[in-house]
Amino acid sequence: MIRVAAIFLLTAAALRAQSFEKLEVLDAPGDAGGAAWVIWKRLPAESDEEGAKRITYVVSVAKDATGDFEEVARFPATAKFMSDNTEAFGWSKKTADWHAVKVDAPGYEDGSAANFPVYAKVVALSAESEIASGTASGIARPNWLTASKFNVFVFIALLGGVMMFLIARARRNSEIFVRRIPGLDAMEEAIGRATEMGKPILFLNGLNDMSSISTIASTAILGQVAKRVATYDTQILVPCFDPVVMAVSQEVMREGFISAGRPDSYRPDSAFFVTSDQFGYVAAVDGIMMREKPAACFYMGYYYAESLLLAETGGTTGAIQIAGTDSVTQLPFFIASCDYTLLGEELYAASAYLSREPIQLGSLIAQDWGKLFVLAAIVIGTVLALFHVQTFVHMVATY
Repeated sequence: MIRVAAIFLLTAAALRAQSFEKLEVLDAPGDAGGAAWVIWKRLPAESDEEGAKRITYVVSVAKDATGDFEEVARFPATAKFMSDNTEAFGWSKKTADWHAVKVDAPGYEDGSAANFPVYAKVVALSAESEIASGTASGIARPNWLTASKFNVFVFIALLGGVMMFLIARARRNSEIFVRRIPGLDAMEEAIGRATEMGKPILFLNGLNDMSSISTIASTAILGQVAKRVATYDTQILVPCFDPVVMAVSQEVMREGFISAGRPDSYRPDSAFFVTSDQFGYVAAVDGIMMREKPAACFYMGYYYAESLLLAETGGTTGAIQIAGTDSVTQLPFFIASCDYTLLGEELYAASAYLSREPIQLGSLIAQDWGKLFVLAAIVIGTVLALFHVQTFVHMVATY
């Protein structure tokens, strides 16, 4: 008992002798001025895990040095380190030796000032006895920039620069290489076949509205198809699931006919609204297929359970069928039932592929370069992480 008491007394004496080596109040970066960080270096007693478990920290804040301090945080010494907040303090190994608590700036909510003073008091307790304390003050200021997202800015700036370079390059040479997509190459054949047979072309924009990226991509493809249809003087039918999509389709087709030099051949009723009921729309389109016997069917956009119903019916008419969708659940059905299928992002690339327009073409290639960069970053980061080199991982951790 005497030995245990002696150890306890020696430990208590050691704890009483401790004080904060450094205590600061720092402005919280990247905010509107409503918060600050209270940081202090770990006490010597925290050098071992058992010593850290015996210590509890209490953090209080006030508007001024003589005001009443209000407790805002209470936690064990084994928690709340700067290293847990890399967005604010980076990834230096030294941050593991500092505690950090984010506090709200008193007076921020009532907007009483532009820069808010923050007075903080930190008390270290052991067995409910105070073993160390200290006070510090700082200013919480509004910030214009969020430094933790600087890596995002760098990546966007690089991608934007590459995109502008490739657009300029595409303007000088529109024959810039783009990977061949068989489904898009077959469009010319399908339109020519319909012209020879004297039968119409059926083009579907999917079952989503104009807020869907796949619907926007499908209408862009429709514009390119309309140019060729106008050139060959072929009939095209575009039954629409959404009234807004119908209006956009009509405008896109009109522009296509004008670009082909055949504005007189354009018929506004080629794109028409059917119904916004899913299977009512499918039944109507299947009826059109059976009556009109189109020579070519294009299924572009987003589809649901109706994909196979449409493609199977089109197959019975003997039409060449080309599908393109980013719906991964419907791709297998289109692949099984259509002659050609655009897979995922090929749908988005179709307009640039067909038109060879420099802005679209340069943007398309820049996106591919961006994907290669991201893939390389993943591989490099994985290899470095295997060897416990975390610097590169931390550089992209705030994405």
